[in-house]
Amino acid sequence: MAENDKKLRITLVKSPIGAVPKHRKTVEAMGLRKLNKTVEMPDNAATRGQIQQIRHMVKVEEV
Repeated sequence: MAENDKKLRITLVKSPIGAVPKHRKTVEAMGLRKLNKTVEMPDNAATRGQIQQIRHMVKVEEV
């Protein structure tokens, strides 16, 4: 499997309602609209940075 083929499965497990506005925008930019919604994103530095910012609200699994 090549480096570019790796994916991350990201699930929103905590509501962004009371979160910092920047974190709320990050959640929305990742395509997470509702609780328990799951998206698959490429495993790269940009995605890892987004996850690091909202790590308290998401669950991450390698695919």
